[in-house]
Amino acid sequence: MRLLPLSRPALVCMVLLSAVSTASAHHSPAMFDMSRHVVLKGVVREFQWTNPHSYIQLLVRNDAGNETEWNLEMGAPNYLYNNGWRPGTLKSGDNVVVTIAPLKSAADGGLVVEVTMADGRKLGNAVK
Repeated sequence: MRLLPLSRPALVCMVLLSAVSTASAHHSPAMFDMSRHVVLKGVVREFQWTNPHSYIQLLVRNDAGNETEWNLEMGAPNYLYNNGWRPGTLKSGDNVVVTIAPLKSAADGGLVVEVTMADGRKLGNAVK
């Protein structure tokens, strides 16, 4: 079977259309329960300044005193940077209070809405 050559404009359109559908699908908040917020108090294990999303790995003690690790998703580094965040904003060992939109699956994770440091300083919105 012989393939017909595509014109440059047709090829550019195909690439752009495929990128748009991929990007919009990737950034869906469908896995989070955006109708409610949960407040977590814990210790930062790791702050991951990565694309396409940054993450906070937060160690939280449950009612029984056992420590669980929560995987908290944030916006892209560019978005966070524009809202005052920097790669060193959170460090391992920092005590924080994090407000999240929890995962619908009830797993230990969620989408970060707000982070407050132990001294009461709010770090701003991680997502809008």
